[in-house]
Amino acid sequence: MVLGLVLLVGVGGALALSSMGPGTTEKRATTARSALSIDLVPYDQPSRVDYRRLNERILTLMQQPDMVGLAVGMVERGQVRFVRGYGETLAGTGDRVTPDTVFRWASLSKGVASALVTKLAADGRLSLDAPLATMGTTLTLPGDIRRATVADLLSHRLGLVRNAWDDRLEAGEDPKLIRSQLGTLPPYCLPGTCYTYQNIAFDAASEIVERVTRQNYGSVARAQLFVPLGMTNASVGRAGLESAASWARPHHLARTPATVTDIYYRVPAAGGVNSSINDLTRWMRAQMGDAPSVLSPAMLDTMHRPRVPTPPHGPRGAMDRALTHASYGLAWRSFTYAGHSLVGHRGSVDGYGSLILFDPADRSGIVMLWNSNRATAARLQLEFFDMLYGLPPTDWLDLKALAEPDKALAGAPARSAGARGR
Repeated sequence: MVLGLVLLVGVGGALALSSMGPGTTEKRATTARSALSIDLVPYDQPSRVDYRRLNERILTLMQQPDMVGLAVGMVERGQVRFVRGYGETLAGTGDRVTPDTVFRWASLSKGVASALVTKLAADGRLSLDAPLATMGTTLTLPGDIRRATVADLLSHRLGLVRNAWDDRLEAGEDPKLIRSQLGTLPPYCLPGTCYTYQNIAFDAASEIVERVTRQNYGSVARAQLFVPLGMTNASVGRAGLESAASWARPHHLARTPATVTDIYYRVPAAGGVNSSINDLTRWMRAQMGDAPSVLSPAMLDTMHRPRVPTPPHGPRGAMDRALTHASYGLAWRSFTYAGHSLVGHRGSVDGYGSLILFDPADRSGIVMLWNSNRATAARLQLEFFDMLYGLPPTDWLDLKALAEPDKALAGAPARSAGARGR
């Protein structure tokens, strides 16, 4: 059953606008004073995307045995065209997902760290080219740490093995202690010369923010980003998730409820952010240049610009093969798809998934949040872009295969509690 419609717009304009409950007027007034608003606006251009068709596709996806809750937002040429919640916050309860239901961002959180550090650099309070050794963090690296810069930290060019000691974090060890011992690992490459994805090391970014501002990382994120962007349900930390009026519980395969843990909340720059799909839609619009008073064009270029190629690790599916020229900037991935440049990121943490992908030049993109370990929902992103670019339709969701549950489950990989970003 599909619930929680805020805005669904097709070729001709508004299709539906739900009742939004008590406090809507107050919330809209607050949003209007922020840098971004997602209130219904008149559309001055016809849509290139068939949102009715995408909605039908999502409805079919939600019938699959591993899907519990999902929230989707789509922006076309700078205008919010679709924001909708599907399914349940907790399997079997009937508690509906709405556009204000809060999920975990997982590795999409890294973009917040990048924005905070880039803003500090733009304000002259630090340099992205500064050696990490001068930044007062607990991070040590194999070899000569003086070669590694702040920009290398944000682009995963530290010379460590991939996901260095995530297993120790998941075993409950103190991330600062682990970070201080990373220098004892054998080097994978010289700092600044190759890409290897990190969580524990990346969280040195939170230490940099706190040292420079002398404030708590979550407080800085709220003051510098969430409040000015009107992200009213966004937060850093477990308490922000569990205190939300509506929040999505995590699930494993077969809709099995899981337990929220503190593991990746303890590395907040790497995986500590929560928000609703309304907030994530605002965040994407800001990344496309719609909030220059918060994130200037120069800052966006600094963050999004490709800095290091990201070769694949292991076999890739059809969707990942279609996204070519994969590179990494400052906590943002970049790709080429059908001749268009895209920017985005994906994330997963035990029982949750997340996605953001957008075309900065076209100011169009899609964001998604879900509360299960199944990553199939991420394939919707290319169905959106195929419509946007006028390409022949492709069944990226592979709904025919999903109609055979036994076959789909047979190919399901085991998932750990780790925060992963794609």
